[in-house]
Amino acid sequence: MGCSISGLNALYDAATGGGDVWINERRFRVLRQIGEGGFAFVYLVREQQPASDAAPARRHSAHVSEDGTYAMKKVLIQSKEQLDLVREEIRVSSLFNHPNLLPLLDHAIIAVKGDWSHEAYLLFPVHLDGTLFDNANVMLSRKEFYSTADVLQIFRQMCEGLKHMHSFDPPYAHNDVKPGNVLITRCKGQAPVATLMDFGSARPARKQIRSRSEALQLQEWAAEHCSAPYRAPELWDCPSHADIYERTDIWSLGCTLYAIMFNVSPFEYALGESGGSLQLAIVNGQLKWPAGPNPPYPDELRQFVIWMLQPQSEMRPHIGDVVLHVDKLIAKYLS
Repeated sequence: MGCSISGLNALYDAATGGGDVWINERRFRVLRQIGEGGFAFVYLVREQQPASDAAPARRHSAHVSEDGTYAMKKVLIQSKEQLDLVREEIRVSSLFNHPNLLPLLDHAIIAVKGDWSHEAYLLFPVHLDGTLFDNANVMLSRKEFYSTADVLQIFRQMCEGLKHMHSFDPPYAHNDVKPGNVLITRCKGQAPVATLMDFGSARPARKQIRSRSEALQLQEWAAEHCSAPYRAPELWDCPSHADIYERTDIWSLGCTLYAIMFNVSPFEYALGESGGSLQLAIVNGQLKWPAGPNPPYPDELRQFVIWMLQPQSEMRPHIGDVVLHVDKLIAKYLS
């Protein structure tokens, strides 16, 4: 799905809510803002009566909202570099088709006057139950924990989505797997449904680093695009001769499994210690285990986390191995 730049694609003047948005031939009413970050804002929108000639195509979509509501991400763009990043996010998002990856349903980029050169509008299915991060904050305040069964089923869905990305030739790394990028949908009487989102940092996973300059460039890129508490050691301190693989995502998966279990990330404890360093804790793999549920999680879950949080990337499993192992644990603890 390519980007088109046209003043007719999206007309929007409702920074505080309200108003209508056109994304190509579809019109949406802005209901309220539901998130923001950086130069991006996320709104809950409802599609207005679709044009009769466009309705048949949408009826065949697997992602048509029953009540017409969607999530719309608006990105304010100041520079050509930012514009290129948004176009790349759209291109990469359009590659994937998996039930555990958030699909990009439509998009438009328009040129505007004023402080911004362009505005981008990206349309997604809406998930109002929030992210793992949102849920973790609530559960932490209540001293609640997921059951072992829910931990495993949430984590398996994340792994399936990531496996789809890693199956491309060349493989794609998400590069920012974390609780804040995992949407949770709660269904009464069923395990929560997990959907991995935000492909703004996703890139072909494999890189050859052959100089100090290249190593520093990678570290600088990672500092901007990969959240620090979930960033793999080789992205903090990259050797001048290194091969970077998709196992950077496996490290982030291990951190996220820990966060699903304990509602906190595994290395941020270092920030609260006198002289503590998040980078040193990560590079050295210095794990600490907080108090968890009673009865505690099985030791096999802790060993699973440790397996993924190996500071040396070649010691970490591939995503296929992770899926096989989580399936064994599900067979054991959900039977």
